[in-house]
Amino acid sequence: MLKIGLTGGIASGKSVVAARLAEHGALLVDADALAREVVAPGTPGLARVVDAFGTDMLAADGSLERAKLGALVFGNAAQLAVLNGIVHPMVREAAAGIIAAADEGSVVVQDIPLLVETGQASAFHLVLVVDAPDDVRIARMVERRGMTAEEALSRMASQATREERLAAADVVLDNSGTLEDLAAQVDKLWSGRLVPYAQNIKNSSKAPRPGGPVLHAPRPEWTRNAERVVARLRMALQEDYGDTVLAIDHIGSTSVPGLAAKDVLDLQLAVPDLAAADTLAPALAAAGYPRVPGINSDQPKASRPDPADWAKRFHANADPGLAVNLHVRTAGSPAWRFALCFRDWLRTDAGVAGEYLALKHRLAELHAGDPGTDGYAAAKDSWFAAAEPRMERWAARTGWTSPSYGN
Repeated sequence: MLKIGLTGGIASGKSVVAARLAEHGALLVDADALAREVVAPGTPGLARVVDAFGTDMLAADGSLERAKLGALVFGNAAQLAVLNGIVHPMVREAAAGIIAAADEGSVVVQDIPLLVETGQASAFHLVLVVDAPDDVRIARMVERRGMTAEEALSRMASQATREERLAAADVVLDNSGTLEDLAAQVDKLWSGRLVPYAQNIKNSSKAPRPGGPVLHAPRPEWTRNAERVVARLRMALQEDYGDTVLAIDHIGSTSVPGLAAKDVLDLQLAVPDLAAADTLAPALAAAGYPRVPGINSDQPKASRPDPADWAKRFHANADPGLAVNLHVRTAGSPAWRFALCFRDWLRTDAGVAGEYLALKHRLAELHAGDPGTDGYAAAKDSWFAAAEPRMERWAARTGWTSPSYGN
């Protein structure tokens, strides 16, 4: 299933987006609603809140006086931490139960106001942030909720900043305009990305990438996107495969500042051996990175003394909105070492980076009409073979050594 984290600051319009996604067929898990359910009368959650904050927090009918409790903890970090320590784990447990019962191909949207503040972004395939400028949100709180400007600012100050939420976002939905504009953005996202993404996960299929190679000017989001993908992969694998995943590194042209590249992230996942790599395949597929059959080694094959040294497992993105190649290689193998050394060589030697860039532009133009990028990639093999001895001389001269992960 596809797991979506939905968040946004107060008065951003998050509830409108949640409702629209539910209309399309998403399974909506509302953290605020669950937070009320887990402290309903007669629940263990309510008993724990009363133990922590006293019977004064109860109304005459035995329910929780939410406004009174809010006034107590609002602006008091210590008290708020106690309340969150009671409620948040129970909300997550309740949400997990709902999600476990969902159909395999479902799009599950968890509406979590404090998703960024509680560090949950890496638990989702995608994070959607509903955004509006601060002045727009303040005006909405004053006009629609009867707050003063000072009260609105105080509420906003208790949440993550707008910049922090945007930094965590895979998708930003702009709600500075009309609700019709916002609905149109949701509709386009649903049909163009979320539905095919969910279907690709269900079928363990990578997203299509039609067309020949297209080089893009360096983009700052390449680094940020790679960091988010790495964090998600670690989250997806750490519980069951923590000893198997030795490292995950951003490699390839998008990892070299200032270098034009195809808009495709390359990541390298280091494992003890390829048998361990095979055990990861189901978890990687569930995380949105199914294995691509038929790609079991790196090119060029003929020039390598031992092709087995260049064996790998290759996974690619199921998300049609972000292209990722995931190369799973044995730590210490020549292929693993080459990927890291070549990246660092390009990062430190502008001359070599320029030479490689010129090659890329020439080959991209030559293969622009291809149906895919295989021909472009294969055409670089002879340059790599000739460059490798130069890279090794650079490594020896500079003292570059590959990482060691211990036992």
